[in-house]
Amino acid sequence: MYLQVTDLKKSYGQDAGYTQVLKGITMGVDRGQMCVIQGMSGSGKSTLLHCIGGLDTVDSGSITVDGKEISELNPEVLSDYRRAYLGFIFQFYNLVPNLTVRENIQVCEYLSLHPLDLDELLEILGLSGHCNKFPAQLSGGQQQRCAIARALIKNPKLLLCDEPTGALDSETSRDILVLLEKINERYGTTMLIVTHNNAIKSMVHQVVVIKDGTIMQEYKNEVRVSAADLEDL
Repeated sequence: MYLQVTDLKKSYGQDAGYTQVLKGITMGVDRGQMCVIQGMSGSGKSTLLHCIGGLDTVDSGSITVDGKEISELNPEVLSDYRRAYLGFIFQFYNLVPNLTVRENIQVCEYLSLHPLDLDELLEILGLSGHCNKFPAQLSGGQQQRCAIARALIKNPKLLLCDEPTGALDSETSRDILVLLEKINERYGTTMLIVTHNNAIKSMVHQVVVIKDGTIMQEYKNEVRVSAADLEDL
């Protein structure tokens, strides 16, 4: 199992403000698989993703990525883990406004000892003709493509996607999902995709449904629908 989460618990606040967000999550994802984490707002799905990404500390439990226990790493080693293993894609693109598309991607390229080929990545993501534009000159879909390229240039083993289509219309959402599918097939990148969109679950290998901090359902798709054929996005 490439990613293994065992009895993970996470809470916020104290006394009257205490809230337990994750209540003993146990799940695993095989190498090279696409996994959707689905649930309503407040279910704990984004908190789970942030714990796996080392952006949030945990109260108890274990997170193992590629045989490496990460839940108790000190900040310096945790930073190395994020740099070496992870790519992040968020609902909001977080691009640097005064850098071009190419420069936004290069910021992360410099962090990797073995980056992907930048021009090849620009071509795959349809950004070759936009590489010298600034974020304000791009559509929402183009900005998300740039954010995906920035996450991928490091050649991450694990790609964490938090509502990657949440701010996009249905047509652009489909385009982004087709790209994620292509990236998974081309590079074998393991992906966790947090979403409330019910349609996306049909395109991935594995689905985990979370409600109120617990896993309500977990299954693998024996038959997958290609991203291009998804309905009701």
